[in-house]
Amino acid sequence: MRQLTRPARRGLLVVHVVVSVGWLGLTLGVLALGITGATAGSAEEAGAAYRSMNVLGDWLLIPISLLSLVSGIVLSLGTPWGLARHRWVYVKFWLTMITTAATAFALRARIDSAMADVVAGRTVGATTDLILAPSVSLGVYTFLTAISVIKPWGLTARGRRLRATKRR
Repeated sequence: MRQLTRPARRGLLVVHVVVSVGWLGLTLGVLALGITGATAGSAEEAGAAYRSMNVLGDWLLIPISLLSLVSGIVLSLGTPWGLARHRWVYVKFWLTMITTAATAFALRARIDSAMADVVAGRTVGATTDLILAPSVSLGVYTFLTAISVIKPWGLTARGRRLRATKRR
């Protein structure tokens, strides 16, 4: 892929950072709602928490996770960082892929199940899933943010080969 122009790179970087940090904040909100629902003193309070969680899941979780993934891929391919040249970029890519899939298929399914219980007037079962999944995600997103700032680990084998061929 051709290198992005400086204005395009900067604009896309701003989008990526805002969306990625937004994903982290959204996950913190989902975790807070999961804890609220699990520890609620009444069925109405728990239902409100799970309804709110459902709105966030329906409207924001998937689009924000996908936008973070796509903007990161375009940035990596359109800049000298590359997708598989630096270990931190490679790790970030795979962890983002895994968490996006887990959000889409596991967390969303569990939120939908909780919402079905609320709508049917049943007690929501297995609320630990609604606390554990966002907790793990929050840890992963915090780690991804940290490695984006620190940029540890150096080049991959592919990155070393590309650098060596450039110097020749």
